[in-house]
Amino acid sequence: MRIILFFSLLLCLNTPALYAQKSEVGNWFIYFGNQSFAKRWNWHNEVQYRNYNALSDLEQLLLRTGIGYNLTENNNNILVGYGFIKSQRYLKADSSIYFDEHRIYQQFITRQNFGRFFLQHRYRLEERFIENVPLVRWRARYFLSINVPINKSKLEKGAVYLSAYNELFINSKSPVFDRNRVYGALGYVFHKSFRIEFGYMTQYLETRSRPQFQIVIFNNFPFPQKENAQ
Repeated sequence: MRIILFFSLLLCLNTPALYAQKSEVGNWFIYFGNQSFAKRWNWHNEVQYRNYNALSDLEQLLLRTGIGYNLTENNNNILVGYGFIKSQRYLKADSSIYFDEHRIYQQFITRQNFGRFFLQHRYRLEERFIENVPLVRWRARYFLSINVPINKSKLEKGAVYLSAYNELFINSKSPVFDRNRVYGALGYVFHKSFRIEFGYMTQYLETRSRPQFQIVIFNNFPFPQKENAQ
């Protein structure tokens, strides 16, 4: 209960600051789901609601899904999926346009742990079909994250942990550098299948950078194992 109250207070403290800096600090609400439906098969589902400020001025709505397969028991996963992204771009202070993007992607995830340090590498290739853009756009992404439990030896129920990641985006055409994201967060594990993070990310683009607060929910359901299975 103390952890829940702490996160609630943190959110309340952040909200006025976000409204005071509408043009500077954004806010992302993110849900990641991963459900196993067979021994090595999984279904990924994801919703991201990205705002220019705290709760309004939509920047992007991202819906992503995919089917994955574990090459090994827990550590190596390949996945093919689809994403739909609705974006809003401001032309002037009082005008904006919406445009849609359909995205097909392929990725490989591998996980490692060294003592209390839990690492994840993700390699992703995207084919982007953007409204009013005649040709498909290709983009490669490399994501490296680390989670470190503070009060326990692993990410189990009751664990408070630190989380960080860096993700680099590379285009197939100029400009080759698309963006780089740097993130840090404090998280709490409510259950082996459910955890939440409150974080802060800076997104570095070619000519500018932009900070965002993030609230991230992870909901992972493993495939149930039979008792006394051999």
